[in-house]
Amino acid sequence: MFESFVTAFIIYFVVIDPIGNAPVFLAVTSQLDQKRKLRVAVEGAAIATAIMLFFALCGAWVLSYLQISEAAFKIAGGIILFLVALDMLAAKRQQRKREESTSDQPTSSSEAENDNPAIYPLAIPLLAGPAAIMSVIVVNASFAGALTSTIIGYASLIAVMVATGLILCITVIAESWLNEKVTMVFSRITAIILAGLSVQYVIDGLQSIGLFDRHEHKPLLIQELPQHFGLYSDLNPL
Repeated sequence: MFESFVTAFIIYFVVIDPIGNAPVFLAVTSQLDQKRKLRVAVEGAAIATAIMLFFALCGAWVLSYLQISEAAFKIAGGIILFLVALDMLAAKRQQRKREESTSDQPTSSSEAENDNPAIYPLAIPLLAGPAAIMSVIVVNASFAGALTSTIIGYASLIAVMVATGLILCITVIAESWLNEKVTMVFSRITAIILAGLSVQYVIDGLQSIGLFDRHEHKPLLIQELPQHFGLYSDLNPL
């Protein structure tokens, strides 16, 4: 139970990447005072939590409605999360987020007062982005079934979002000595972890359809595939 919680927590934490998003958050809220920044951090984390809880609740129904199997979604989700990890290793993800976030910044003070960065771009797409939503659906699909597993999935998501809100608030307080290089190094380390977890999701999906041995994690040989799927069963071997 605890191992499942830790695994889900790591996946959510790495994909949401609150430490890597901290410099982007500071850039987005550069025109606000400290009190307003703290409020935006809390509101943004709360809104992102509500969005991802919605997809956690409705994700299984969406998969069922579209007739997408759990194995197919695990494989697709694993591939997408792996691409996110590669993006993070190349240090392109934070740069792109910063460019997208600052491109639509208000030009006047009146626009800055009326605009709420807690919704956009903090909650969407910095925290509750496509990769985060995908990971929520994938993790909750893997936890579907037992009530305990479902509770673990929701608890790990809420725990990560609480940690995200705290990290953003600490970022505001420690803004004067925050080093962007430190956050970049941390993001790359967590990207390696995400890459490993995403590959494991692909392996789990392949196991579900029988392409991987469930006990030994050994791939089937190419020449064994026709026999594995029952092909040529009516033919006599030469």
